[in-house]
Amino acid sequence: MFQEVAARLKGELHKVIVGYDSLLELLLVSFFTSGHVLLEGVPGTAKTLMVKTLSMVLDLEFRRIQFTPDLMPSDIIGTNVFDLDTGKFHLKRGPLFTNLLLADEINRAPPKTQAALLEAMEERQVTIDGVSYPLSDFMVCATQNPIEYEGTYPLPEAQLDRFMVKILIPYPHASEENDILNLYQSGFDAHRLDQIHFEYRISREELQKIKEEIFTIKVQPEVIEYITNVVRTTRESPHLVLGASPRASVVLLLTSKSFAAMQGESFVTPDVVKVLSLPVLRHRIILKPEAEIEGMTPDAVIRECLEKVEVPR
Repeated sequence: MFQEVAARLKGELHKVIVGYDSLLELLLVSFFTSGHVLLEGVPGTAKTLMVKTLSMVLDLEFRRIQFTPDLMPSDIIGTNVFDLDTGKFHLKRGPLFTNLLLADEINRAPPKTQAALLEAMEERQVTIDGVSYPLSDFMVCATQNPIEYEGTYPLPEAQLDRFMVKILIPYPHASEENDILNLYQSGFDAHRLDQIHFEYRISREELQKIKEEIFTIKVQPEVIEYITNVVRTTRESPHLVLGASPRASVVLLLTSKSFAAMQGESFVTPDVVKVLSLPVLRHRIILKPEAEIEGMTPDAVIRECLEKVEVPR
């Protein structure tokens, strides 16, 4: 079922997003695995458009926060406001109370504001003045610009670890860029998405059935050991200050099951684990300064670790 639903969802997304098929698959895998996504790419590569379209196709309540240096935690989660008429405090909910939150340019806000997302991302709740408020069906899609360092604050490791995957958005191929121009030439307007007719939107019943299907995907003991060995090998890499955490092992297992279900498989193969190792691990490891000077990248280190681990038959 997941394979058919994913194909239909991608078809709807492609009415707005040209190309990026594998990236859209990662977005869907993250959503159906109840995870958060960090999108990194230069300006103009449709990061915001991708997330907004996803919310429309999945029929989710959507909010966007533009992160800035003067953004305060209360601007995100909300605050209690005193009502003069009733003489009581009432909660003014922030934009965090939604289904799909777009945290645009998340690395432009200071650490104190970024930290306001930690509890929401991990525990699906926020605490305001000692009272906890649950968040249902909550997903964060954050964007950041890799080339702009002026006025930015690197995301703390604890927050990076809470993102299920980190997706790198490259420039489109020449043929895809031509298709983008032809789309606009035919009358498409990215500012009027509400005028686009989406023929298919997933229902709550379908969503529940897909999550049940993902749960039934088999993972052989040899593949579980392979996942463990891949993650543990990053901790032994001479190029890294910090390897991937145990949470990375759990995420790699869960996303592998979702991806296998999306491909119509009933079990996880080592090839699926390899495919997902880069987006799951690249933001969870820290390179040594000398490795960066030598031109090493997180992806290159992960590929090196994959080559060292014996693949089960």
